[in-house]
Amino acid sequence: MSAVRTRPALGNDLARAIVDSALAAARETELRFAIAVVDESGHLSAFARMDGSGLMTIQIAQDKAYTAAAFGLSTTDWHEFVENDVQLAPGARTGIDRLVTFGGGLPIVVDGQLVGGIGVSGGHWSDDVKIAEAGLTAITSLTSAGSARSATA
Repeated sequence: MSAVRTRPALGNDLARAIVDSALAAARETELRFAIAVVDESGHLSAFARMDGSGLMTIQIAQDKAYTAAAFGLSTTDWHEFVENDVQLAPGARTGIDRLVTFGGGLPIVVDGQLVGGIGVSGGHWSDDVKIAEAGLTAITSLTSAGSARSATA
């Protein structure tokens, strides 16, 4: 048994590429977003706040990313998970620090490994999901370019 664990981690180059991809999609809308990418431990790795986005979008985007990375579950799926649970529905949303249970947070998975999370805030939750999904397209671009493995090492 080993006393030390190793796990894949999101590199900053990939985190920044994800934010850039999300920003490109966001610029095609009339809305203004905050976009956060965290590593597998929930620590902020890359962030952007568009001019004109609301002040609260900063914290909400970071908490959505944290939620997605912490559980490997999208924030939309978290909503469905707690919605019909008599104990979780009232307690989880207020009792678990940084838990967000509405769309806009997605886990970041590379080569089948959870390496982080992206969180987007600024529009309706369904708009936030679209921008987060656009951010994740950077993974495919880097993978096909052969640099995703080094970006997640």
